[in-house]
Amino acid sequence: MTDTLAFASILCSRLCHDLVNPVGAVSNGIEMLADENDPDMRDQVLALLEQSARQVANRLQFFRLAFGAAGGMGETLAMAQIRQAAEALFADGKTDLRWQPQLAEISKPGAKLLLNLVLVGAESLLRGGTVTVTAGPLGGGVEIEVLAEGERVLVMESVQKALSGAVDLDTLDAKGAPAFLARQIATALGGRIAWRENGDGAISLTAVLP
Repeated sequence: MTDTLAFASILCSRLCHDLVNPVGAVSNGIEMLADENDPDMRDQVLALLEQSARQVANRLQFFRLAFGAAGGMGETLAMAQIRQAAEALFADGKTDLRWQPQLAEISKPGAKLLLNLVLVGAESLLRGGTVTVTAGPLGGGVEIEVLAEGERVLVMESVQKALSGAVDLDTLDAKGAPAFLARQIATALGGRIAWRENGDGAISLTAVLP
């Protein structure tokens, strides 16, 4: 299997993992509605269906920009559109998003890189917290930083290796796929990517693009 096919398989596994629970909840809710006649129970099931359907829609909105080729025909994306996708990721969770970029737009690969770093940062917050996104000009290029802060912060070993370039596709798992993709994009653009722990309750993810 080629590297391209191998990574596509890993990324598909990641998508299925993140969507299977809310999609399954929608399916179960529909089955329950078919057999339930109590008005109060039907209201509860409908609320569950609404929540699960919203989760699916929010995750798909994020993934289509973070993993896909969405965004129209231009070479850049407005930061407002990227923010909307990022906000969808945090809509139903325990983590807050602070959006502080100083750019009006960014290249499509840069947008994909930024969103994957946001995903890595968010998933490092085991009990929720805050993800702060900054981006601005640096020399003739762009610097992106994602700061994740919370009560308990953990960067899984597979993610650490993917960020540092010390992992190959034979050992990459679905959890490390966003970090691997972020590094591949940075490398392809001639940039660099790094992460560091900022004390006990924070990690910083940084990318510099030419």
